[in-house]
Amino acid sequence: MTKILLTRHGHVEGIRPARFRGRAELALTERGLAQADALAKRIAGGWKPAAVYASPLQRCVVTGGKIAAACGIKAEPRKGLGDIDYGSWQMRTHEEVKAETPDAYHQWRSAPQFTRFPDGESLQDVVARTTDVLREMLERYATETVVLVGHDSVNRVLLMQLLDMPLSAYWRLVQDPCALNEIEIFAAGEVHVQRLNDTSHLDPV
Repeated sequence: MTKILLTRHGHVEGIRPARFRGRAELALTERGLAQADALAKRIAGGWKPAAVYASPLQRCVVTGGKIAAACGIKAEPRKGLGDIDYGSWQMRTHEEVKAETPDAYHQWRSAPQFTRFPDGESLQDVVARTTDVLREMLERYATETVVLVGHDSVNRVLLMQLLDMPLSAYWRLVQDPCALNEIEIFAAGEVHVQRLNDTSHLDPV
Protein backbone atom coordinates (compact mmCIF):
# COMPACT_ATOMS: atom_id res chain seq x y z
CA MET A 1 0.00 0.00 0.00
CA THR A 2 1.15 3.52 -0.85
CA LYS A 3 -0.07 6.32 1.38
CA ILE A 4 -0.40 9.79 -0.13
CA LEU A 5 -0.48 12.87 2.06
CA LEU A 6 -1.79 15.46 -0.38
CA THR A 7 -1.64 19.08 0.71
CA ARG A 8 -1.84 22.59 -0.66
CA HIS A 9 0.64 25.42 -0.10
CA GLY A 10 0.08 28.02 2.60
CA HIS A 11 -1.81 31.29 2.27
CA VAL A 12 -0.75 33.79 -0.41
CA GLU A 13 -2.10 37.10 -1.64
CA GLY A 14 -4.79 36.70 -4.28
CA ILE A 15 -6.94 34.11 -2.52
CA ARG A 16 -9.46 36.72 -1.31
CA PRO A 17 -10.62 38.56 -3.29
CA ALA A 18 -10.04 35.71 -5.66
CA ARG A 19 -7.59 36.01 -8.51
CA PHE A 20 -6.57 33.45 -11.12
CA ARG A 21 -3.10 32.95 -9.62
CA GLY A 22 -1.89 30.05 -11.73
CA ARG A 23 1.79 30.22 -12.69
CA ALA A 24 2.42 33.58 -10.98
CA GLU A 25 5.23 33.43 -8.42
CA LEU A 26 3.74 34.37 -5.07
CA ALA A 27 5.46 34.35 -1.69
CA LEU A 28 3.76 32.88 1.35
CA THR A 29 2.31 35.54 3.63
CA GLU A 30 3.11 35.50 7.34
CA ARG A 31 -0.11 33.60 7.80
CA GLY A 32 0.96 31.16 5.08
CA LEU A 33 4.33 30.58 6.71
CA ALA A 34 2.64 29.84 10.04
CA GLN A 35 0.27 27.44 8.30
CA ALA A 36 3.19 25.64 6.65
CA ASP A 37 4.96 25.30 10.00
CA ALA A 38 1.83 23.85 11.61
CA LEU A 39 1.35 21.42 8.72
CA ALA A 40 4.99 20.31 8.89
CA LYS A 41 4.64 19.64 12.61
CA ARG A 42 1.43 17.67 12.02
CA ILE A 43 2.94 15.47 9.32
CA ALA A 44 6.23 14.87 11.14
CA GLY A 45 4.33 13.92 14.29
CA GLY A 46 1.95 11.48 12.61
CA TRP A 47 3.80 9.86 9.70
CA LYS A 48 7.24 9.02 8.36
CA PRO A 49 7.23 10.08 4.72
CA ALA A 50 9.81 8.60 2.39
CA ALA A 51 9.57 11.53 0.00
CA VAL A 52 8.10 14.99 -0.51
CA TYR A 53 7.16 16.01 -4.05
CA ALA A 54 6.30 19.69 -4.54
CA SER A 55 5.21 21.98 -7.34
CA PRO A 56 8.22 24.07 -8.49
CA LEU A 57 6.38 27.32 -7.72
CA GLN A 58 7.80 29.17 -4.71
CA ARG A 59 4.73 28.86 -2.51
CA CYS A 60 4.89 25.06 -2.76
CA VAL A 61 8.68 24.85 -2.62
CA VAL A 62 8.67 26.68 0.72
CA THR A 63 5.75 24.67 2.10
CA GLY A 64 7.28 21.39 0.95
CA GLY A 65 10.69 22.40 2.27
CA LYS A 66 9.29 22.96 5.74
CA ILE A 67 7.58 19.56 5.69
CA ALA A 68 10.71 17.81 4.43
CA ALA A 69 12.94 19.50 7.02
CA ALA A 70 10.60 18.50 9.84
CA CYS A 71 10.70 14.90 8.58
CA GLY A 72 14.48 14.82 8.06
CA ILE A 73 14.32 14.35 4.28
CA LYS A 74 14.63 16.53 1.17
CA ALA A 75 11.80 17.85 -0.98
CA GLU A 76 11.88 17.20 -4.72
CA PRO A 77 10.27 19.51 -7.31
CA ARG A 78 7.88 18.03 -9.85
CA LYS A 79 6.72 20.12 -12.81
CA GLY A 80 3.62 17.95 -13.06
CA LEU A 81 2.35 19.42 -9.79
CA GLY A 82 2.62 23.03 -11.02
CA ASP A 83 -0.54 25.11 -10.91
CA ILE A 84 -2.90 25.23 -13.87
CA ASP A 85 -1.93 27.71 -16.58
CA TYR A 86 -4.71 30.32 -16.70
CA GLY A 87 -3.14 32.00 -19.72
CA SER A 88 -4.42 35.55 -20.24
CA TRP A 89 -6.63 35.27 -17.15
CA GLN A 90 -3.62 34.94 -14.83
CA MET A 91 -3.66 37.33 -11.84
CA ARG A 92 -6.92 38.92 -12.94
CA THR A 93 -9.78 38.95 -10.44
CA HIS A 94 -12.81 36.77 -11.00
CA GLU A 95 -14.97 39.87 -11.16
CA GLU A 96 -12.83 41.34 -13.95
CA VAL A 97 -13.00 38.20 -16.05
CA LYS A 98 -16.72 37.76 -15.42
CA ALA A 99 -17.41 41.34 -16.57
CA GLU A 100 -15.24 41.08 -19.70
CA THR A 101 -16.07 37.54 -20.88
CA PRO A 102 -19.26 36.47 -19.06
CA ASP A 103 -19.94 33.42 -21.26
CA ALA A 104 -16.45 31.99 -20.83
CA TYR A 105 -16.52 32.65 -17.09
CA HIS A 106 -19.95 31.03 -16.77
CA GLN A 107 -18.70 27.93 -18.59
CA TRP A 108 -15.75 27.65 -16.17
CA ARG A 109 -18.12 27.84 -13.21
CA SER A 110 -20.79 25.53 -14.62
CA ALA A 111 -18.93 23.10 -16.91
CA PRO A 112 -15.21 23.22 -16.08
CA GLN A 113 -14.55 20.05 -18.06
CA PHE A 114 -15.21 21.97 -21.29
CA THR A 115 -13.01 24.97 -20.50
CA ARG A 116 -9.62 25.79 -21.95
CA PHE A 117 -8.21 29.04 -20.61
CA PRO A 118 -7.19 31.55 -23.30
CA ASP A 119 -3.53 30.81 -24.14
CA GLY A 120 -3.52 28.38 -21.22
CA GLU A 121 -4.45 24.86 -20.13
CA SER A 122 -7.54 22.74 -19.71
CA LEU A 123 -8.31 20.36 -16.84
CA GLN A 124 -7.48 17.50 -19.20
CA ASP A 125 -3.94 18.89 -19.52
CA VAL A 126 -3.62 18.88 -15.73
CA VAL A 127 -4.88 15.28 -15.61
CA ALA A 128 -2.14 14.15 -18.01
CA ARG A 129 0.77 15.68 -16.12
CA THR A 130 -0.45 14.87 -12.60
CA THR A 131 -1.05 11.26 -13.63
CA ASP A 132 2.63 11.06 -14.58
CA VAL A 133 3.54 12.16 -11.05
CA LEU A 134 1.22 9.56 -9.52
CA ARG A 135 2.63 6.85 -11.76
CA GLU A 136 6.21 7.67 -10.79
CA MET A 137 5.31 7.85 -7.11
CA LEU A 138 3.54 4.47 -7.12
CA GLU A 139 6.46 2.82 -8.89
CA ARG A 140 9.11 4.25 -6.57
CA TYR A 141 7.23 4.07 -3.25
CA ALA A 142 4.91 1.08 -3.51
CA THR A 143 4.81 0.47 0.24
CA GLU A 144 5.66 3.88 1.69
CA THR A 145 4.22 7.29 2.46
CA VAL A 146 4.71 10.24 0.12
CA VAL A 147 3.76 13.90 0.59
CA LEU A 148 2.52 15.79 -2.48
CA VAL A 149 2.42 19.59 -2.23
CA GLY A 150 0.27 21.18 -4.89
CA HIS A 151 -2.30 23.85 -5.63
CA ASP A 152 -6.06 24.20 -5.34
CA SER A 153 -6.84 23.19 -8.94
CA VAL A 154 -4.11 20.55 -9.12
CA ASN A 155 -5.24 18.90 -5.90
CA ARG A 156 -8.86 18.82 -7.03
CA VAL A 157 -7.79 17.10 -10.25
CA LEU A 158 -5.63 14.60 -8.35
CA LEU A 159 -8.49 13.77 -6.00
CA MET A 160 -10.93 13.32 -8.90
CA GLN A 161 -8.52 10.85 -10.51
CA LEU A 162 -8.03 8.90 -7.29
CA LEU A 163 -11.76 8.85 -6.52
CA ASP A 164 -12.72 7.99 -10.10
CA MET A 165 -14.84 11.15 -10.37
CA PRO A 166 -15.57 13.05 -13.60
CA LEU A 167 -13.97 16.44 -14.22
CA SER A 168 -17.44 17.97 -14.04
CA ALA A 169 -17.22 17.34 -10.27
CA TYR A 170 -14.38 19.88 -9.96
CA TRP A 171 -16.36 22.38 -7.86
CA ARG A 172 -17.56 19.75 -5.39
CA LEU A 173 -14.10 19.47 -3.83
CA VAL A 174 -12.61 22.14 -1.57
CA GLN A 175 -8.88 22.49 -0.90
CA ASP A 176 -7.97 25.07 1.73
CA PRO A 177 -4.39 26.33 2.21
CA CYS A 178 -2.28 23.70 4.02
CA ALA A 179 -5.24 21.34 4.31
CA LEU A 180 -4.35 17.66 4.57
CA ASN A 181 -5.78 14.78 2.51
CA GLU A 182 -4.82 11.21 3.36
CA ILE A 183 -5.29 8.58 0.66
CA GLU A 184 -4.27 4.91 0.62
CA ILE A 185 -3.71 3.11 -2.70
CA PHE A 186 -3.51 -0.68 -2.55
CA ALA A 187 -1.70 -2.95 -5.00
CA ALA A 188 -4.95 -4.01 -6.69
CA GLY A 189 -5.85 -0.38 -7.33
CA GLU A 190 -8.31 -0.04 -4.47
CA VAL A 191 -8.35 3.50 -3.04
CA HIS A 192 -9.32 4.48 0.51
CA VAL A 193 -9.68 8.11 1.57
CA GLN A 194 -8.93 8.49 5.27
CA ARG A 195 -9.24 12.29 5.49
CA LEU A 196 -10.19 15.10 3.12
CA ASN A 197 -9.39 18.84 3.41
CA ASP A 198 -8.47 18.42 7.09
CA THR A 199 -7.43 21.75 8.62
CA SER A 200 -7.62 20.74 12.29
CA HIS A 201 -3.91 21.52 12.71
CA LEU A 202 -4.39 25.17 11.73
CA ASP A 203 -5.52 28.09 13.85
CA PRO A 204 -9.08 29.16 13.03
CA VAL A 205 -9.34 32.24 10.82
